[in-house]
Amino acid sequence: MTESVPPSSAVRAQDPSDVPAGGDAAAPAPRRRRALPVAVRLAAAAASGVVLFLSFAPRPLWWLAPLAFAGLGLTVRGRRTWGSAGYGFVFGLTFNLLHLLWIEDFLGVDFGPWPWLALSGVLALYVALACALLPWVSRLPVAPVWMALVFLLQEFARSRWPANGFPWGRIGFSQPEGAFTPLASLGGAPLVGLAVVTCGFGMAGLITCLRLRPALPAVLRASAVALVPLLLGLVLRPTVGTEAENGTRSVAIVQGNAPNVGIQLLGQRETLRANTLSESARLAQRIDDGEVPRPDLVVWPETAVDITGGHDPEVDRAVADLGVPTLVGSLYRGANGKTDNAVVTWRPGEGPGDRYAKQELVPFAEYVPMRPIASWFSPFVGNTRDMRWGTEAGVTDVAGTRVGLAICYEAAYDYPSRDAVDAGAQLIVLPTNNAWFGDGEMTYQQLAMARVRAVEHGRAVVVAATSGVSAVVQPDGTVTRHTDMYEATSLVADVPLRTTTTLADRLGAWTEYVLVGAGVAAAITGIVLGRRRGAAGGADRTR
Repeated sequence: MTESVPPSSAVRAQDPSDVPAGGDAAAPAPRRRRALPVAVRLAAAAASGVVLFLSFAPRPLWWLAPLAFAGLGLTVRGRRTWGSAGYGFVFGLTFNLLHLLWIEDFLGVDFGPWPWLALSGVLALYVALACALLPWVSRLPVAPVWMALVFLLQEFARSRWPANGFPWGRIGFSQPEGAFTPLASLGGAPLVGLAVVTCGFGMAGLITCLRLRPALPAVLRASAVALVPLLLGLVLRPTVGTEAENGTRSVAIVQGNAPNVGIQLLGQRETLRANTLSESARLAQRIDDGEVPRPDLVVWPETAVDITGGHDPEVDRAVADLGVPTLVGSLYRGANGKTDNAVVTWRPGEGPGDRYAKQELVPFAEYVPMRPIASWFSPFVGNTRDMRWGTEAGVTDVAGTRVGLAICYEAAYDYPSRDAVDAGAQLIVLPTNNAWFGDGEMTYQQLAMARVRAVEHGRAVVVAATSGVSAVVQPDGTVTRHTDMYEATSLVADVPLRTTTTLADRLGAWTEYVLVGAGVAAAITGIVLGRRRGAAGGADRTR
């Protein structure tokens, strides 16, 4: 069975879909061709979602991402609003089911696949809504750019609503290395995502253009749209700074390890504490034995220990044995009874000092929105008290260095690391606890985010994970040291300190705001022009 193709005038009267998605308004009118079967388009949409998934870490296949959008562009070519939305839903659902499989690893044993399926479905709806707009902007000049801007509107929306959003799986995070990565220093993850999607839709437009056997100028225009984002990234590569501008610091990471038990880790707080203290003691012994040099700073993972009332004799002894300041990831319970997911600056002989509280809490885990309704879905409601939201930028002065801090989930949000760099951070530290999510891809996906952040801010990033992967990331996104998963270990490495501010930091959130504004303007323009063409087509038929 195939989709029927209405007469040309009827198409113009309802939807601007007779111009290929990814095409150019200046290109010749396409020849009428028999529509592809629905089953073929559905398969192509799903296959494109698989290709997008394969472009993400731990696979170094960054170049697959634009190919995925080339496939999506060809799939929705010539479709109307609801058809494009349907294929977009299949594309988004396929990608998210694969990309977020670690949620099933986390909750599946006790709660079945429903949380994983529900989240993937909701995210796919965002993609579907964005794809519904693609036919309307596909007639505008330089259509792939506008299509990319419209597609990325869904990333802006889902990163903010509901429950403070879920920015995991943004297209820019598929590019921790490769030709597009240097663009992060200009406009962060939003600009990287725009370049990737524009390149992909541009490839779809070029393929369509070549099928129509157009004149050379049309081919050159289509080729330019597909190639310019890629070439711009390559040209910018030499501008990504990596050299130390204010010396270096020796940083040690303590990875205490945790049992691989998924949600059952809820009852393993003492195990996490004991493991972290034991590995810290082994590191101290290695330092005393001269096996590794004494670092300037030690970093513990997120929520490695519970701290109540501000002081902890065991942590005091551990830091004293290390002999250097330590950034202690902790569940910090203050005198007011509130709990922070915090990083505490702990100095030998002095105890706890500055404390950074996580600003982006994980919904249904660190706080519970809509608690009565959430109790139907979340296993955490009964024994989860809402943590306190941090309100200050994550910076601390330690070891003669202004250190920026972001905790775990905050790697997916643009502002925490940016605010830290704006506050003078010369180095970024990212403690995380990924032990909940098994030996799947979640920790590698988060490391890829850290690598993009390194280029975006021109700073080295130190990732300290409970059970791995812990890593040292250079300012160009290169990983120079890393641990394996589910091993108790530590590592010591020198990292450069940098003070240069990238254009991405100077522009801040305005890059994304401008891109969102352009996407909204393109959608409105496309809809208005499409309606006018439809009205004109209707008038023609009555004459």
